[in-house]
Amino acid sequence: MLKPLTVALTLLTTPFHQPATTLQQPSTAAEAQASGATTIGSRSSLNWRPCQSGETGGGGTEMDCADLEVPVDWRKPEGRKITLKVGRLKATGPSKGQVLVAYGGPGAPGIAMTRSLADWWTKLRRHMDVITWDTRGYGEQFGGLSTGLPCSWTRIPIAAVPRDDADFGRLSDTNRGYAEACRLKDPELFANMSSADHARDMEAIRKALGADKLNFYGASYAGFYGQAYARLFPDRVRTMVLDGTLNHSAADWTRELEATAKSNEQSMRRFFTWCAANGCGDVRALWRKLIARADRSPVPTGTANVAYRAIDLQSFALGLARQGETAWPKLAEAIRKAAKGDASGFVPAKGARYPDQATPVTECTDWPRPATRKELMTTLARLRKLAPNTGAANTPASATLNCIGWPVPVTNPPTTLPKGLPPLLGAGAWHESDSAQRVLSQVPGSVVIRHDGPGHTLYGTNACARDHIDTYLTTRALPSKTTTC
Repeated sequence: MLKPLTVALTLLTTPFHQPATTLQQPSTAAEAQASGATTIGSRSSLNWRPCQSGETGGGGTEMDCADLEVPVDWRKPEGRKITLKVGRLKATGPSKGQVLVAYGGPGAPGIAMTRSLADWWTKLRRHMDVITWDTRGYGEQFGGLSTGLPCSWTRIPIAAVPRDDADFGRLSDTNRGYAEACRLKDPELFANMSSADHARDMEAIRKALGADKLNFYGASYAGFYGQAYARLFPDRVRTMVLDGTLNHSAADWTRELEATAKSNEQSMRRFFTWCAANGCGDVRALWRKLIARADRSPVPTGTANVAYRAIDLQSFALGLARQGETAWPKLAEAIRKAAKGDASGFVPAKGARYPDQATPVTECTDWPRPATRKELMTTLARLRKLAPNTGAANTPASATLNCIGWPVPVTNPPTTLPKGLPPLLGAGAWHESDSAQRVLSQVPGSVVIRHDGPGHTLYGTNACARDHIDTYLTTRALPSKTTTC
């Protein structure tokens, strides 16, 4: 990030596996109480039934489905209702509780993904039911079956930095035009799509399950849901895993932008260090000259009507740098070619030709955005100074360019986590583990599992991390502070 993620998770391809940790389950009621094993407080109010093929996308493990009505606007609990589609993979052994799972996106279809990724949850299901849901607003176009916004969802190139105040005003009008085409079809739902709204939906699911407290696994953007839930319902958290997410719990958002930019800079420096020992030591100097030139005049490509500004090149380069050694030779070649005046090596083989994001209905209610061009330029100048190779690329500062002029305010701004939360568990590869650490450092006793390598989220592909996470969700036992996987 920070361009919003698509519904398919980008997975680690070469995880390092440490010896698996064996799940140790309490064998008696007394042991269960001592370990903090979750209990079901009352009978579930959900009417479970076998999912139909249209509810799960077809194929994969059989699941149960249920419908849950929630207020479209949680400030009006007696007002209009929308339907959440909830799914369940039942425990294969005696169930000791439930774990609510979300895959991020925002807008990933939880039920279809859980069914297709059922193998991920095999060990956890020995003791726990796996629960998921299709998030509000992200309907059939995303593969979800909860009440959706009737919008023509599209992907929008990340906007160019406005050159003057008039340009800032034009950008504001352009963004509002994108938003209004969606908002006017359902203004009430459009205005209630923040991560805090998703968190309140999570609380409704917990209550409907009859669970005393919540166990939650949130991947990628769903980590924002988890952080919002922890702020809103701290006394209802039993366990919470934030896997491959960003920090939305910063006390100072400017400092968090700076930390994100520094992390991006480290990704490029890691690539340059590799190059110094692998025959491409020249690319560091070439890169700095290239982005300086592209700041003045876009670098052409062999694709008609495609030329890249500095921030475009920085975004694409970051995407390759984060993939590790498998992508680094390609990145070196692309930089050398662009330095000669042809940036074709950065053009994606498929899909959008420029760094882009989905219509940011949730993101624009979660992320602070600049009110004036002066505020924007002050922030960008600070980030460029801290990260001369990557600047503001792939940070919220660039992503929120598409939120300027948005017709709905930021309703769920970043806020610190409250006191009294139980220890939480984070996980992440290179830069993501640093972000998770900034979140969890606020909660005493919390631990972050680190993977010293590329990737996005760990649970699905890193057996070491998965075993630690399963143990924590089941027994609340955390790995050591220095755990790497």
